[in-house]
Amino acid sequence: MARIAGVIAATLLIAALPGCKIIKTPTAKEKAAAEAKNAFDPTARVDAIWQPQAIPSLEKRAGDLKAVLQALAASPDEAGARYGNPRKQSGSPWTYAVKLSGRIVATDTLSRAATLDVDVDGDGKADAKVQIGPAIRGTALRDALDFVDFNSFKNQIEWAQFGKAFNEKINAAFLGTLPRDGLAGKTVTITGAFPQPMSGQLPLVTPSALTLGQ
Repeated sequence: MARIAGVIAATLLIAALPGCKIIKTPTAKEKAAAEAKNAFDPTARVDAIWQPQAIPSLEKRAGDLKAVLQALAASPDEAGARYGNPRKQSGSPWTYAVKLSGRIVATDTLSRAATLDVDVDGDGKADAKVQIGPAIRGTALRDALDFVDFNSFKNQIEWAQFGKAFNEKINAAFLGTLPRDGLAGKTVTITGAFPQPMSGQLPLVTPSALTLGQ
């Protein structure tokens, strides 16, 4: 009885203390729900910046393909500062925002990593290779933006997921409805970005906007 009385007294004493409250320990289900609510959502993050920031930024920084390639040949760093992201990660290759219009001279639409070869100067030869998915290589759209930075992400995994979400965005926005047949010979106008190509290789452009003509 004495022990019970002591417990009751202690409980009453705690309850009487000003500002004292009992904190409920969250259940496993509640903890999981809280973690899910605060989890990183790369799709939502890209959706939030796509129209108000990403598209205007790429449009503003994009140069004509010929001008960008000439600048790149003269000085990759100066070309990157003008057409790319000066805040890129140290040691990463430059990525350049670009605009181009031309005629499709060849296609590879059997692969999931489908591409169009585009002749810009009218000589019948491809000047750029344009990715049309659904599998998109690289993270050129993310890397060309000068207002996003690796240091604002928790880790490399989030940064990679963020880059992949841009590729998923363009598939959902316009590449998914692009026809796969009869593309050769048509004209196309593109805004996008490409990483510095290896010597002798065509620029591999990831489009942020694509308009197909006749």
